[in-house]
Amino acid sequence: MIETLTRSTLIDRLLALVGPKGVTTDGDTIAPWLTDWRGRYHGAALAMVSPADASELAAIVRLAGETGTPIVPQGGNSGMVGGATPDTQGTALLLSTRRMNAIRSIDTAARTVVADAGVVLQTLHEAVAAKGLRFPLTLGGKGSATVGGLVSTNAGGTQVLRHGAMRALVEGVEAVMPDGSVYNGLATLKKDNRGYDLKHLLIGAEGTLGIVTAATLRLVPGLIDRAVVWAGVESPIAARELLLMLETRAGHEMEGFEIVPHRCLTNVLHHIPGTRAPLSRDHPWHVLIEFTRDDASTQPPEQLAETVMAEAFERGLILDAAISNSEAQAEAFWKLRDSISEAERAAGPAVQHDISVPVADMPRFIIEAGREVEARFDGVEVAAFGHLGDGNVHFHVAAPKGADKVSWPDLSGKQISAMVHDLVVAAGGSISAEHGIGQMKRDELERLSEPARLMALKAIKQALDPKGIMNPGKLIAI
Repeated sequence: MIETLTRSTLIDRLLALVGPKGVTTDGDTIAPWLTDWRGRYHGAALAMVSPADASELAAIVRLAGETGTPIVPQGGNSGMVGGATPDTQGTALLLSTRRMNAIRSIDTAARTVVADAGVVLQTLHEAVAAKGLRFPLTLGGKGSATVGGLVSTNAGGTQVLRHGAMRALVEGVEAVMPDGSVYNGLATLKKDNRGYDLKHLLIGAEGTLGIVTAATLRLVPGLIDRAVVWAGVESPIAARELLLMLETRAGHEMEGFEIVPHRCLTNVLHHIPGTRAPLSRDHPWHVLIEFTRDDASTQPPEQLAETVMAEAFERGLILDAAISNSEAQAEAFWKLRDSISEAERAAGPAVQHDISVPVADMPRFIIEAGREVEARFDGVEVAAFGHLGDGNVHFHVAAPKGADKVSWPDLSGKQISAMVHDLVVAAGGSISAEHGIGQMKRDELERLSEPARLMALKAIKQALDPKGIMNPGKLIAI
């Protein structure tokens, strides 16, 4: 430590900076935030600090730098790789952004919104919808995920096919840097050639280079209507052929294309109340497709869906299909997709992999890698689901029946993950497509990355955070 302080003295100084609303040491209050969403990582914290704005957060960071106190930033705690969970030493400050929840402005002409880091995604959706606009990123955890977390992990979601991941939707960021200075980059500049792009360094950095306090986000016109299709297909290869046909026939009116194996659907129907199968018969694979319209002069999406799905059936690309006839039914179809992770958690232990390979290679990868993993590890079941349209699937491997939910992920699970990641790298892919690295994949990133990538990552981290206080132990080790 640069300055040796007793715990009580540090807490007193924090209280002087942010007041009693901004600091808690109560164990019961902090406890829910010390375990990650999947329940795999558990930590301890010196205190939980909750600044009200960027200036308070900057003061906390300056104190942390002065005393060498680690800081672990956390939004909605809905991450998948343990990136917002402190270690077990109990020396870190858990920094919650949830009090920083203001939507600062909505510019309907420029189609942008400036939102604090703690704004919940669903709240953001509702606020811009009231202005006739839409933030085109959504995911299953929209009721808890926050803007700061989405920026810091470069989140993807189900609309990447048309609108891109978070990196494509962020026009500017405000952040507190490791020295406590505030970087104000919220301006929406189309051209800015002042050297390194700090915005893009902070997006996806998982709080290891600075703490995002606000973001300027790109908006699009609100939807007039949409049609959601649930279709049965024979294989991932057939799903890819269907995608290619729809990209030609529907273009930008197709906003989402998700692949779901029969096993995932069965899990959801069994574990999630209020769900029902969209089709009358079982199929080995399913696709969920969303067609949208935000321009009244274009074809209604339901009509487009009927036309293109009839053509797909005639060409043998689908086995059966159901088209939503109401917004409630569209939501019901999406609930099946969004509930897969929750249903899997209820079904038993599994190891999860958020991977990408070149889009054209993904169907073959799903089939061949799944076959190899199941052949090597007796009793496991592979379920690959997700964003086939952008080459990113969640490649999950469920434990054999009767496996211990505590020990299996740490024993067989690690061997499985190493094999899956080796297959991904051999296919020219990435071991993290949208969830980040966190602590779950840090060692694998070190093992599998080429020297040039590791050198750059470590050099950037060391240069910006020489004291190592910003979310230590995540993403990259120095």
